[in-house]
Amino acid sequence: MNNTRQIKTFIGAMIVIGFSVAGYASAASHAWHAFFGFAVLALAATTSRMKVKLPVINGNMSVNLPFLLTAAVNLSAAEVVVITCASTAVQCWPRKNAKFNVQQMTFNLSMMAFASSAASLVFHAVSQSATLWHSTTLGLVLATVSLFLGQTAPVAGIVAVSEGKSAWHVWSSLAQLSFPYYVVGAGMTSMVQAMSLHLGWGLALAVFPVTYLIHRSYKMYFNAMAESLRPEALVRAAGAGA
Repeated sequence: MNNTRQIKTFIGAMIVIGFSVAGYASAASHAWHAFFGFAVLALAATTSRMKVKLPVINGNMSVNLPFLLTAAVNLSAAEVVVITCASTAVQCWPRKNAKFNVQQMTFNLSMMAFASSAASLVFHAVSQSATLWHSTTLGLVLATVSLFLGQTAPVAGIVAVSEGKSAWHVWSSLAQLSFPYYVVGAGMTSMVQAMSLHLGWGLALAVFPVTYLIHRSYKMYFNAMAESLRPEALVRAAGAGA
């Protein structure tokens, strides 16, 4: 089996898994939150274009996570899937004169449908349990973990298949780079939840400026890291240490 066939098989499996889980989660949800849903969709789509290029591996990360988590803990699974897939399509849409990559778009949509559906299912299952202490907080933590694993594991898998690398090595590198952002995203979502109880969801969504600052900080940090990993930079560092 050649590399191209392996990639297509992996993507096909991701499509089946992603949209099967999304379909199951959506079928179990019936509530609709029109105004809040549109507000979260607009913010998730806008911040999805705020991307930073990850060093070490060939990939990007957008800073729309707080809004995806906000959707997962406040909206129905069907709304979460719509918001996630729409913002993912915006994120992956090529810039001017760039070539549209059907495989990449299909993989990302199915991966994000799976990850967001899993996060929504986990949160609502835990938060509705009366036997757990602080079940809503625990639900947010587990939803964040679900979204983290649902995004990073498939990405590590497709990179490993397409580039012939170790899936574990790729995942550990990706996890080290992105895990702090998931912690921050969970914290911001928790703040939105707390603010919504007292000030209303409209003011709670004022976290957008914070998201922009996070984007700028990550961009500067990853650019500096990428620069330090350039061959000429490594040569200079080796010479200085000699």
